[in-house]
Amino acid sequence: MPNFNRRLLVVAALGALALAGCSKSGGAGSVDTADMTLGDPNAKVKLVEYASLTCSHCGKFNNEVFPEFTKKYIDTGKVHYTFKEFLTPPNEVAAAGFLTARCAGKDKYFQVTDAIFHAQQEMFTTGDMRGILLRTAQSAGMTEEKFNACITDEAALKALNERVEKAVKVDKITATPSFMINGKKLKEGEMTMAELDAAVAEASK
Repeated sequence: MPNFNRRLLVVAALGALALAGCSKSGGAGSVDTADMTLGDPNAKVKLVEYASLTCSHCGKFNNEVFPEFTKKYIDTGKVHYTFKEFLTPPNEVAAAGFLTARCAGKDKYFQVTDAIFHAQQEMFTTGDMRGILLRTAQSAGMTEEKFNACITDEAALKALNERVEKAVKVDKITATPSFMINGKKLKEGEMTMAELDAAVAEASK
């Protein structure tokens, strides 16, 4: 556990650096090649969510609303969904979770983030950040050695911080979860299925 704490302190220290050279191409809510997406990229409706793995409201949305939204709109090709990573306290844990998800591979990224969202309560209750993230990584096929290397990858962390910086400076995101639909700010805070239904209907016109 102390060893993991040292690793997280490295992540936290790196995360506190002011990063220069952040790409500012594209408008607010634009999809970058580094973003993780689901659904048909040609869908008329584009929904973008900004979320953090340590945000309880993001976890509630992921666990209670997103599965139904996925079945109704993403799996049917009606909505193209983009997930944009954001960091909320404890930032180092959110960062470690995102780094782990990316190391697992694009095909397993959402499997890992979903598992972390579902384990949020356990993580905060037990304080066993390392054990739960490692368990999640191993369930996605990663070894402990790869996991340790993953969460201390300075280049990957720098890229993550640049994505978050762009969300703050360019997209003007101040809270999680936040949603944009077809390039326009939809809402800051959790969304119900009814609200999403109405937003998709309006954007589909």
